[in-house]
Amino acid sequence: MSQNLIKNAAGRAVPTEVNGKPAIPFQGVGKYRPTGHKYGPPISTCADYPADGDKRQPDLRAALIAAGLRDGMTISTHHHFRNGDLIANQIFDIAAELGVKDLVWFPSASFPCHEPIIKHLESGVVHHIEGSMNGPLGKFASEGKMRGLGVLRSHGGRYQAVQDGEVRIDIAVIAAPTADFFGNANGLTGPSACGLLGFALADSQYADKVIVATDNLVPFPCTPWQIQGNNVDFVVEMDQIGVPEKIVSGTTKITKSPDRLYIAELTAKFCDAAGLIRDGFSFQAGAGGTSLAIGNYFGQIMREKGIKASFARGGSNKYLVEMLEEGLVGAILDGQTFDLDGVRSMRENPLHVNTSPFTSYNYHGKGNFASMLDIAILGATEVDVNFNGNVVTHSDGYLLHGIGGWQNALFGKTVILPIPLFRDRIPVIRDEVTTLVGPGELIDVIVTERGIAINPLRQDLIDATKNSGLPINSIHELKEEAERICGKPQPPALADDIIAVIKWVDGTVIDAVKAVNNE
Repeated sequence: MSQNLIKNAAGRAVPTEVNGKPAIPFQGVGKYRPTGHKYGPPISTCADYPADGDKRQPDLRAALIAAGLRDGMTISTHHHFRNGDLIANQIFDIAAELGVKDLVWFPSASFPCHEPIIKHLESGVVHHIEGSMNGPLGKFASEGKMRGLGVLRSHGGRYQAVQDGEVRIDIAVIAAPTADFFGNANGLTGPSACGLLGFALADSQYADKVIVATDNLVPFPCTPWQIQGNNVDFVVEMDQIGVPEKIVSGTTKITKSPDRLYIAELTAKFCDAAGLIRDGFSFQAGAGGTSLAIGNYFGQIMREKGIKASFARGGSNKYLVEMLEEGLVGAILDGQTFDLDGVRSMRENPLHVNTSPFTSYNYHGKGNFASMLDIAILGATEVDVNFNGNVVTHSDGYLLHGIGGWQNALFGKTVILPIPLFRDRIPVIRDEVTTLVGPGELIDVIVTERGIAINPLRQDLIDATKNSGLPINSIHELKEEAERICGKPQPPALADDIIAVIKWVDGTVIDAVKAVNNE
């Protein structure tokens, strides 16, 4: 397909049009200023809704028909069930039965459980996906098989896109573990309890039509409500909406790998030596095995020093919950619940607070929580000698991961990437990342099992740790060490066709993903 490209402020060639809509190239961190007003959904009237408040439809098919499902619509879903979602596949199966074509799927993320949607991409029921693609769907797109361009956004970027009217949702389907017939809903209770429903907040506020699907219908009023029934058009009672055990589809146990444990220990020691672990500090760490180990080491240091963190940003898990219950953390501001201990804690503990991408990450708001973090611990598939980061493609060019909250958390005061020096004998530190997802000016420290590299922009960290005895190296030294062990990696074989774009947190295009050349 013909694509007009322009170089953005990061030097990446990106299209000026994406799926028929104008696209703004990345202008630099904090440079783009939005104008205008937030998007508003159509005005509704109570005259069109049941006076007794009962919005139930007999099944999902009936609800989609009542919502006006037709060709070309944008359909949104959320991913709080992660690899245990049972709703998205059913939506497109129903659309196929009804003969509907050219739908845009707008998930907050997709997972391997959504592989059946590939047949709907092939048949024309789904035109393209605007959402993070994990696994089979990303591979399908990478091989140039999706008709439209994929659009990958961060969690905050997704909220921004809906709020700003960049994406207009025709029908949002919200899988809710508990709901009443009016549409008030939460994720705290019921057989499919998943914690919070923050990723569906924008969908409920801005979509033209909103369907709540639940397998735990309770008498009105459902309290507390995370989704307000006043934003909901239809309610569907189903046998099962998700498999809560599969929300733990990421690594949710502390790593046992000696190398990863050493990386975690080095990260915690670095934070301590740099003076970052102090009374009242705040931090965010993910649910991967290395990140969990870092949190564990943080806890040890805090106990030794007799200090307490003011708050932790989650992804919550049992280890973070234990720190809260021990009094090491003042509050958990939770954006996604990674295990059932997190679900229990949110249900029982008022200091375990459910948040959303609006409060935590939306860049087109009046501030958000991300920039208030003292320490942000993140991962990456690749970094380069300019500290740029990639989290969506592997070094072979395949699009296999989503952005999640990664871009948003880059605005933390000190951003640290604890990563192995190589994976499967492929160096992680490159001359240039395959896909630019986060600019190097926002990434402060790289911690590997063979040394620590500090961004030269952070002279304060360099000065604070120069006599620490920690293995501080330049990023170039770490790259050379990886290549000495593994050899210099070859660049990926990529075709000219663009298959997806990466949006920055402000809605501009920071990079484009090219198809993998299988010839």
